[in-house]
Amino acid sequence: MPALPSWLTEPLWDQFAVLLPQRPEFHPDHPLGCHRRRISDRVIFDKLLQLLPFGCSYEAIADTTCSATTIRSRRDEWIRLGRFARLKQIALESYDRIVGLALDHIAADGSITKAPGGGEAAGRSPVDRGKQGLKRSGMTDGYGIPLGRVLAGANRHDSPLLAPTLDRQSALARGAHPRLCRLRTSF
Repeated sequence: MPALPSWLTEPLWDQFAVLLPQRPEFHPDHPLGCHRRRISDRVIFDKLLQLLPFGCSYEAIADTTCSATTIRSRRDEWIRLGRFARLKQIALESYDRIVGLALDHIAADGSITKAPGGGEAAGRSPVDRGKQGLKRSGMTDGYGIPLGRVLAGANRHDSPLLAPTLDRQSALARGAHPRLCRLRTSF
């Protein structure tokens, strides 16, 4: 059973597929001119959509069509190319057109989470015996639809993260749907 109905995912895929680079079915540098077929971008896209509502690990969503490593590596590639930022823009514009974002009521909040693997934004957690942690400052519309977030070390106070969190909205609104652009000027 798909995570999201096809009437929702098909138009999203059509817009996202245009952003992706064209690739040959087989790797051109292989000495014999052949190798295993490249997993299609559509399969990876569907797997990533399954991860969103289920919140499970990549290993749990992987199956015979695609491995967890392939999902992660393609996701990282798309992030490096800036495709996910554009996909977020497309999704928010579409949601605003179909359902409507409640942009007259914006909520911003922060939370602390564990970060056992560290990372660029991780810092000492004041609530977990000094272990690595992340502070997440997020912003949503009135219905709880995420609009942006900022990551910092867990030892940071919430107040310095508010301005960068609200700036995510202006970055989101550049070249966006007119309602999102109007929101940017209202702050």
